[in-house]
Amino acid sequence: MGRPRTPLLDRERITTTALELVDEKGEFSVPQIARRLGVQTGSLYHHVDGRDGIVELLRERVSAGIDIATLDLRPWDEALRAWARSYRAAFAAHPRTIPLLMTNPVRAPRVLDQYERAVSLLLDAGFAPPDVMPVIVALENVVLGSALDLAAPEAMWELADDTATPRLAEALDAAGERRADRAFELALEGFLSHARRRLEEHRSAG
Repeated sequence: MGRPRTPLLDRERITTTALELVDEKGEFSVPQIARRLGVQTGSLYHHVDGRDGIVELLRERVSAGIDIATLDLRPWDEALRAWARSYRAAFAAHPRTIPLLMTNPVRAPRVLDQYERAVSLLLDAGFAPPDVMPVIVALENVVLGSALDLAAPEAMWELADDTATPRLAEALDAAGERRADRAFELALEGFLSHARRRLEEHRSAG
């Protein structure tokens, strides 16, 4: 028999299959990927560095949806605002990857390069070095929490009896549509306001 024109295995196919499993089940295993691709489990290890290697491939795949050109915008707060919105959209497309990726150290070179650019943006803007990573992590908390919120049902509160919680019922009625989007924008603007104050405090102290 001749060799198949399309290889049964490569890193792209493995990543795609792992992402499909995570989107469906919230998790993956190397044997599950092998079964879905119709190959022996050991064959995958010729292409990837085990489970951790696949996690990093997933990180690269999802993060590829983030527009890193936003980090070239100026001023710094406009860059962070645009980056946050793009970051949120990329992870909202695959929200079940968030718990998986958040519990594994970041090693993927292309993702580390994105952090390098974000750090450079803040340092060039004048942020104190001890503030830089807390600012980035705080922004990620807003972004990833909101990406999970987007995957939640629009109606997260089910009231069997409005009279038991009348103020909650009133607030829910007033909230209207696009609850998650409006909550994200509120949190993002609050974060940026605080970051601006931190920057001004550092400049004043200097």
